[in-house]
Amino acid sequence: MRRLAPLVALGVALVACGKVGPPVAPERRLPQPVTDLRGVIQNGGIELSWTSPTRRADNTRLRDLAAAHVFRAEDAGPGEPKPALLSRGRIVGYTEVATIRLGGPPPAEAPGAAVVQDNAIRLTDRRGLTPGRRYSYVVVTEDGQGRVSPPSSRVTLTLIAPPEPPARLAAVAGEREVRLRWEPPARLVDGTAPPGPLAYEVLRAADATTPPEVVTPAPIEATQLTDRNLENEHTYYYAVRAIRRQGETIARSQPSQRVAATPVKMTPPAPPSDLVATPVGTTVRLSWRPSPDPDAATYVVYRAAGSGPFQRVGSTKAPSTVFVDRDVPSGIYRYVVTAQDASSRANESPRSNEARVTLP
Repeated sequence: MRRLAPLVALGVALVACGKVGPPVAPERRLPQPVTDLRGVIQNGGIELSWTSPTRRADNTRLRDLAAAHVFRAEDAGPGEPKPALLSRGRIVGYTEVATIRLGGPPPAEAPGAAVVQDNAIRLTDRRGLTPGRRYSYVVVTEDGQGRVSPPSSRVTLTLIAPPEPPARLAAVAGEREVRLRWEPPARLVDGTAPPGPLAYEVLRAADATTPPEVVTPAPIEATQLTDRNLENEHTYYYAVRAIRRQGETIARSQPSQRVAATPVKMTPPAPPSDLVATPVGTTVRLSWRPSPDPDAATYVVYRAAGSGPFQRVGSTKAPSTVFVDRDVPSGIYRYVVTAQDASSRANESPRSNEARVTLP
């Protein structure tokens, strides 16, 4: 037993050493900074948006993000905006204008309140803004232990007047596309004329109740757009908003009134072929090769007496390619068949070859 005692002691020491790791520097446990802070003038204020961090400075998972703090500085410009220097959880020379609590139920969407959707946050600042003044914003986040992230990227805007919404938006539907056209706004919301050309964003919603989303990858200067690769027989809802740029500042108008448009199939299917007519007593049996287009839904049969005009005498649903014309009087007849799709326009193909028969 005396010989085992030192070994036991050594074993305990080894186990103890295995549980102790090197200390982690406090700065490596801070939340990573927000990197995508953006700002735009719209809806009567300055709308800020960003994505909350999901990692710490050491790249470990951030699971207890508790709050986001929004700081603002104001000046008359020009010159370099005030730098964002963090001291004791605050930005020196900036005023905290919002604290957004995270990790619990999302805040209600109300005027001036933040909208939290997963990690995306949107906040509209309307407090004490003065036209012509310059505003700089910085966001820091805080975890459940009170550790504050480094400052976000800074965004600076000058409070300029947005345009009024574009006017007379019109939509014309085509096959898998909608052609849009609108008129530029004549004034800014302050009643003055736009000091330069405007750009535009086109918004589209898949139904009448869904908020529209921007479909233009970047603002366009033209006052017309063709939205392609759409689904036929589906109604889309469109609006357009005007964009004013001044330096790094972007000001968006309210969306225009919505218009609805339903793309429709306009191209008919290819015609059936190899039509054959076989008379049997007072009936004529017709058969043909089907249209090669998969959207052919119905075959329409036409008959003409002698050299007269063709008249519709019946139809059959695809994939059937046989039709029997009954109780046909004696005489000479010509037959043709067309293919028709199932779209709301019921597009009809050109005629097949003619098949001629004589009934005694």
